[in-house]
Amino acid sequence: MIAVARSVFTLRVMDSARTHTSPPDDVRTTAPTGRALATEAVHAGRDDLAAQGLHAPPIDLSTTYPSYDSRGEAARIDAFATTGADPEGPPVYGRLGNPTVARFETALARLEGTEAAVAFASGMAALSAVLLARGSMGLRHVVAVRPLYGCSDHLLTAGLLGSEVTWTDPAGIADALRPDTGLVLVESPANPTLAEVDLRAVAHACGSVPLLVDNTFATPVLQRPAEQGARLVLHSATKYLGGHGDVLAGVVACDEEFAGRLRQVRFATGGVLHPLAGYLLLRGLSTLPVRVRAASANAAALVRRLAADPRVARVHYPRIGGAMVSFEVHGDPHEVIGRVRLITPAVSLGSVDTLIQHPASISHRIVDADDRREAGVSDRLLRLSVGLEDVDDLWADLDQALGERAAEAVPLREALSRAE
Repeated sequence: MIAVARSVFTLRVMDSARTHTSPPDDVRTTAPTGRALATEAVHAGRDDLAAQGLHAPPIDLSTTYPSYDSRGEAARIDAFATTGADPEGPPVYGRLGNPTVARFETALARLEGTEAAVAFASGMAALSAVLLARGSMGLRHVVAVRPLYGCSDHLLTAGLLGSEVTWTDPAGIADALRPDTGLVLVESPANPTLAEVDLRAVAHACGSVPLLVDNTFATPVLQRPAEQGARLVLHSATKYLGGHGDVLAGVVACDEEFAGRLRQVRFATGGVLHPLAGYLLLRGLSTLPVRVRAASANAAALVRRLAADPRVARVHYPRIGGAMVSFEVHGDPHEVIGRVRLITPAVSLGSVDTLIQHPASISHRIVDADDRREAGVSDRLLRLSVGLEDVDDLWADLDQALGERAAEAVPLREALSRAE
């Protein structure tokens, strides 16, 4: 039986005719420049290299830069203080900007279809900068839709940056807006239930209030929120953009005006991205489309097997596809975590290897238990970030980790025939 909850397919038996089990054929493959997304992922941020006689992007590790024109440098710093625009001419200081990081920002903006992007030391640093930028304008009220990543939820709920939050469902966004609302925040597909929202409808409901979409799970390979009306696109770049579990970063794609404000916040608070991280992220983008599509194909195959398994109560998988799967088990989820051998039991996601975790214990532990359950994060829910391993090896590990079968698994053909 198939139930639709909050625009995510919740599966016990899956109807393949109605559910994307691999990236949709009509997924956007053309970047705003007119070049194919795969081409843009390889070349964006690197356009000037050949003219310099370079093939690989250089890593600029300088924290400061020499200048013999102190008057000119003062003028450039004054200009930055006024608009937050990148200073023209040679770099000034690592907290103002870095050439290697700027390459990644340029590339990500091209992939998301925005005027600019601003990188930070982590995804939470990026979200904090957005809240601080809006709060500095007297717009401290945030309207948000659960579920969100647990730390994002906590940052808003605890008011750590002086913000006030109103939680609502997508249909209630317009009624929740106030004169001091500075931001509407959604995550789609959401962490960890993979619930999706109609971004175009939400953007319309926001009116003049900026919509921020956390696009970490989808990446620009599967959706570009700016094309659907979002003014801000957030990524925990630690995840799919880096893609190898070896870099911590965040980034906001937006228009140039707001990018200026974010750069000013970054300069004042010091949440800068290290140049080596910028280099790794730029390198990660070059394989992003290939990785997302391959991991998504693996995820779709696992969804079919999980949906037909009597040890699994429900499977959550988004309509747009992707490499994230959540499922609820009849047994003890902690025992499943303890029995995996190939799959890594760890937080985070989006790496080339497959990770599994129990959100109620880890990523969403910081969220109030009642709020967590109301958002669909049950105590039996497991979140799987599917990697690039052979899918049969992944299933063999999941199969043994799920424990003894109380009954034979429902054959896939029979499972599909029972779908309603």
